[in-house]
Amino acid sequence: MDYTFFLEWVQFAVRWLHVITAIAWIGSSFYFIALDLGLVPEPGAPKGVHGAAWQVHGGGFYHIQKYLVAPAQMPDRLTWFKWESYMTWLSGFAMMVVLYWTQAQFYLIDPRVMELPVWGAILISIGSLALGWLLYDLICKSSFGENNTRLMLGLYVILVAMAWGYTQVFSGRAALLHLGAFTATIMTANVFLIIIPNQKIVVADLMAGRTPDPKYGKIAKQRSTHNNYLTLPVIFLMLSNHYPLAFASAYNWLIASLVFLMGVTIRHFFNTHHAHKGKPWWTWGATAALFVAIVWLSSIPKADAGEDMEDSAMLTPFEQRFAAAPGFDEVSGIVMGRCSMCHANEPGYEGIGHAPKGIKLETPREIAAAARQIYVQAGLTDAMPPANLSYMEPQERAAIRAWFRAGEAGTQGTGETDRAEAAIAVPHPNAS
Repeated sequence: MDYTFFLEWVQFAVRWLHVITAIAWIGSSFYFIALDLGLVPEPGAPKGVHGAAWQVHGGGFYHIQKYLVAPAQMPDRLTWFKWESYMTWLSGFAMMVVLYWTQAQFYLIDPRVMELPVWGAILISIGSLALGWLLYDLICKSSFGENNTRLMLGLYVILVAMAWGYTQVFSGRAALLHLGAFTATIMTANVFLIIIPNQKIVVADLMAGRTPDPKYGKIAKQRSTHNNYLTLPVIFLMLSNHYPLAFASAYNWLIASLVFLMGVTIRHFFNTHHAHKGKPWWTWGATAALFVAIVWLSSIPKADAGEDMEDSAMLTPFEQRFAAAPGFDEVSGIVMGRCSMCHANEPGYEGIGHAPKGIKLETPREIAAAARQIYVQAGLTDAMPPANLSYMEPQERAAIRAWFRAGEAGTQGTGETDRAEAAIAVPHPNAS
């Protein structure tokens, strides 16, 4: 059981936890927003009740009442909805660590975008998340944040700026993922630092016999509404790392920016419907138009798609270890013969329009850069080629395993390679 084998299972377990907790958080969030919007005044309701709703589920009827501030006295049993949010963020942060930090050379840093040392990239990663919350919270608490519409527009400008900024620093895949983490951090911080503390102030006032100040509920409602509109874009950004047409396109930052608008149009339809204010069907037309624009943007080729031969043959010091590892020439031949018909700038396999996951395997640099994926997909497992369409032999998979392990052994104990070191050129397969 080598390090990569173990790390794959750690990633799987953490991702599973992240998805489970995200389902719980998003489900409860959507439910309470729909419930809150659907409340109607009820004759004979207790004092302080803002509205009520009757619901049926699982064969039972539920009568739900909402107090605008709080009931006259604390109930004996009170359920808090907070751990769904906390665990979603904690598991997502764990995913960031085990995927993008421990394997920064593969997933976080792209020397074609910016030459960064591993430690520098990690500092930018964590620093940007903290900065995002501080900036957002400062704006919300300022006079600018007193107007909700103006505040939402200001937040959108910040998100667009961060989308562009991330693509100037990280790989496309990491940029969109970080934009999702940036937004999700704001959402969880809203729960942890604003919504729950405000609710606890109200509870403390009730227990002390004081009348709670309604401002705390108003502030919490504002932050909860923000979370509601940000949820769908965050899900898109978290899924984007599996789809290179989104993260590896020339205008990936603009695609992300339009996704935030799609989140607004979709949620506006459901929020309006749940509030019994009609069904604004125009929002679906707007959503479709935004999606068409996203698809079109993804089709525009990147400016560096025609990079010259010398640039495409450059290896970073980290990649050079795999290029110099015993068996690299043999593995290059195997990969080019068994994999490059799909993993190419212009795939030759019928039905494949783009290199799967954006991974191209036509040059020594590309093979060395994808060493870990090749090892996991074609060495440790027989996931690739799919259904073994190109007939990769068992001895070829064994050669891939031996090569990767030799290259990985060369990276241990080196303190992780600094990508800021000068790149080392290796011969391009088409060079004379």
